[in-house]
Amino acid sequence: MRQDSKNPKRPASRKPPQAKPREGSDEKRERILRAAEALFAKQGYAATTMEQIVAALGMTKPFVYYYFRNKQEIFEMLSWAPTVACFTSMDFPADDPRPAHAKLEDGLRRLIGATLTHYPAAFFPYREPQAYRPEYRAAQKGIARHFYDRMCALLEQGRADGMLEFNETKITALAACSLPGFLFHWYRPDGRLPQEAVVDELTQLACRVIGLRTRRKTAAAPSMPA
Repeated sequence: MRQDSKNPKRPASRKPPQAKPREGSDEKRERILRAAEALFAKQGYAATTMEQIVAALGMTKPFVYYYFRNKQEIFEMLSWAPTVACFTSMDFPADDPRPAHAKLEDGLRRLIGATLTHYPAAFFPYREPQAYRPEYRAAQKGIARHFYDRMCALLEQGRADGMLEFNETKITALAACSLPGFLFHWYRPDGRLPQEAVVDELTQLACRVIGLRTRRKTAAAPSMPA
C-alpha cells in the first residue's frame, strides 16, 4: 500500500466525465443545479423529471436544456463536486512538514467537513449508486483509489512512527471512512448539533478507529501540607 512520495499517483480528473459544458452564465447553471438538488434529495433520482426541474425554476424547457442535456448529467455534476472534495482530502503539499498522524487527523476532518458542506449532494452516491453511467462510476473509482492510496501510505507511516496502533491497513482506512459514509442515514443540517460540532465528534471517533495515540497531560501531584 505504501506510495512512492517521489512519484505520487495522480488523481482522476476533477471534472465530471461528461461532454463539454454549454457556454453561458455560471449563475444560471447554478440555479438549475440547486433546484434539481432539492428535488433529487426530496424524492430521489428516478422520481424526478426534467419537467419538474423546469417547473421548480419557473423557466422554460429550452432554458434548462441549453445548459444540460438531461437529468442524469445534472445528477452527475451535482455528485462530482463532493466526490472531488472528499477524495482529495488526503492530498497535502510535498513540503508539508507535519508528521503522518497529524496529516491523517487533518485529512479525516477535511473529509467529514466536505461531506457535510456538500449536503445533500454528497449523499447521492450512497443513496442511489445505480443512477450513474459506467463512465462516471469508473472515474469515481479512480479518484477513490487515489484517496485510499494516500491514506494507507499515511497510516503505515504513522504506525512506523509509533503514533498509530492498528492491524490491517486497508480495513482500518475503510472503517475510519465509513463514519462519514453512514451520515446519509441520520444527518440533518437542522439537527441538535451545529455542523462544526458534528465534524469534531466524528473526527475524534475516526481517530480512535485508526488508533491515534493521544498524549494526555499528566496532572501535577498535589503538594503536601507543611
